[in-house]
Amino acid sequence: MASANKILLFNPRAANHKARIPNSILQVAASINGRYDWVIVDGNREDNPEQKIMDYLNTGNFGFFGSTVMPGPQLKQAIPITRRVRKELPFVVNIWGGYFPSNHPKPVLHSGYVDYVINGVGDQAFPQLIDALLQQKDPGQIHNLIYLKDGKLIKTHKETLLSYDELPDLPYERLHEFYDIDKYLGKSYLGNKTIAYHSSFGCPFKCSFCAVVPIYEARWNGKSAGLIYRDIQFLRDRFGGDAIEFHDNNFFVSEKRTVAFSQLIRNDGMSWWGEARIDTLDKYKDTSLAAMREAGCKMIFFGAESGNDDLLRFMDKGGKQNGQQILRFAKRLQQFDIIPEYSFVLGWPADSEREALRQVDREIEFIKRVKATNPDTEIIIYVYSPVPTEGSEMFKKVKAQGFSFPQRLEDWLAPAWEHFDLRKNPLTPWLTPKVIDRIKNFETVLNAYHPTVSDIKLSPFKRRAIKAVAAWRYRLGWHRYPYELKALQKFWLKYRQPEIEGF
Repeated sequence: MASANKILLFNPRAANHKARIPNSILQVAASINGRYDWVIVDGNREDNPEQKIMDYLNTGNFGFFGSTVMPGPQLKQAIPITRRVRKELPFVVNIWGGYFPSNHPKPVLHSGYVDYVINGVGDQAFPQLIDALLQQKDPGQIHNLIYLKDGKLIKTHKETLLSYDELPDLPYERLHEFYDIDKYLGKSYLGNKTIAYHSSFGCPFKCSFCAVVPIYEARWNGKSAGLIYRDIQFLRDRFGGDAIEFHDNNFFVSEKRTVAFSQLIRNDGMSWWGEARIDTLDKYKDTSLAAMREAGCKMIFFGAESGNDDLLRFMDKGGKQNGQQILRFAKRLQQFDIIPEYSFVLGWPADSEREALRQVDREIEFIKRVKATNPDTEIIIYVYSPVPTEGSEMFKKVKAQGFSFPQRLEDWLAPAWEHFDLRKNPLTPWLTPKVIDRIKNFETVLNAYHPTVSDIKLSPFKRRAIKAVAAWRYRLGWHRYPYELKALQKFWLKYRQPEIEGF
């Protein structure tokens, strides 16, 4: 057999939407670029990624199969393909990284076909693991690693976040050898060729419903404004990028960095979007917000979560966010012509169906207050889904009410769990059909009466028509049985979910 030290990196299909630059797996590629020979297979760009993977591996040149895995749709490809690799090529070492294996290492490693989990960032852990395995050394001293030893789960020390500026550049040109990068830059609300970009790791807060918290443990590290701008310039000049989606967990942590980037890109005519916290951005000076808008910032995604201050405390939102601030900040952004995109999570843990319904009704009234305060505010509704944040009061309550995650990896392939992390089918005991229907029916009426500006396929006529049909329901609060709106939305309107789709 030929020397089996090549590495195959796999990005499973995330959802049925346009492909974008696979930054997570490309970050792993950067860590080994120039040290080991690697190839990449992007499930979002392949009709049959399984066959392509097996064709590579069957050459006998590959000793390692690495896959990034988010909860939900990516498991549909990651599980069966990794299982087949183990069955047909048992000498190949299977390594998973990403939110899913980091948060659920037991079912992953006890599956029998995943050998190692990279727990969080892998910029050092991944190449060090490859080194150790090729040299037949014990990997126990490598940070950010989870694996089984004599049947016991071993979780090594979590390393401090590395300085982003000191990490190697993403190998865009090498990616371009496998997949035309132009086709990753699609038309969007922001521009004709929109760049997906990561500029930081983590988030400095500990919200008990967020999957990022167990991974980064309230730590954040961002790339400097100059290096961000250098990368954007390259993608603009080399591939024609004209807009940017910053898919950081929290792009706006540093006001100084944000303003510096805004000043650099101000004259480039590029529109951009990112994710932020309301209480963080509300501390920004007016001059900073004005500089952002002048530099092309059109819309910002915020996790408003709830208008109920007690719930915000219960979810350990951190910072100083409250209902009044949510309303006030929506109005404040209006003067800068930046669209606030507020997400709300409905269906928090409740002791009864009656209490859950009351919570939902209160949130519905608050959301309508937000729209009245600033009609331009985009509203995105999610249904609460638990995150294994051990020690949090919320997760304790979730478990006390009978919720549990699947114990076998294959069970995550069940249709209900496939959509779990999309927060559309949460499998939580207190969310009865009546509660779910109330949430979904309001979402239907809301999205019809206030159709999103980010749907570039929705014509002005269709916007006016669907709004007119939904008007009486929205104004009277009659959300039940909105069949006529669902019929129109099926053909005209597909509401965008930025956390999984971008624009």
